[in-house]
Amino acid sequence: MQEKLKREIITTADGSTTIHLPALNEQYHSKHGAINEAKHVFIKEGLHTILDTDDFEILHILEIGFGTGLNALITYLEGEKRNQNICYVGVEAYPVVFDEVKLMNYPVILNASNKEIVFDKMHQSVWEIPNSISSNFELTKRKQFFTDIDDENTFNLIYFDAFGARVQPELWTVEIFSKMYDALKTKGVLVTYSAKGSVRRAMQEVGFEVERLPGPPGKREMLRATKS
Repeated sequence: MQEKLKREIITTADGSTTIHLPALNEQYHSKHGAINEAKHVFIKEGLHTILDTDDFEILHILEIGFGTGLNALITYLEGEKRNQNICYVGVEAYPVVFDEVKLMNYPVILNASNKEIVFDKMHQSVWEIPNSISSNFELTKRKQFFTDIDDENTFNLIYFDAFGARVQPELWTVEIFSKMYDALKTKGVLVTYSAKGSVRRAMQEVGFEVERLPGPPGKREMLRATKS
């Protein structure tokens, strides 16, 4: 169980921190830069891509692996820039404790120290119910195993940020991607840092149109999948 494994705070190549699990030789974000990875995979190739091609009164986002809250924080900041209303759902089976959250330096590295109170509010908000983080950002955190997700036709965008297939192969299967496909609205998009052939084939098997894209620092490629 991840929650029982020894956990260390490490600094990644762009100066941002993340949580490392020595027993698994795995961390929550890329050692090549936690923020750089998040901005490239989930913001540039996910959030920006769909906002630049369509208008949304409310953008509905599902994050698979809420973790340290980095993707949620950057999405919040991007939503502020664009005055975009966002309804954000983060699913996490093993929530990060607040003592660990306070060791994450994201607001400082993002030049958003004045938003540290927002980052704290995200982590201190009540689980399982919608929380108003700001006038245009609503956050719902669900303590849930990914196999129990049963949303249908709900989200415009999915950030698929689970631990890698080497560590948890059961999270990168046809069964899981079928749930992701069902959860998305038509023309909805899923982005992930993974580019494994088995992952791409699982996505295609459930009906996704899949693109290989240039990856973040330290990775040659990533995947973006669209529900037709």
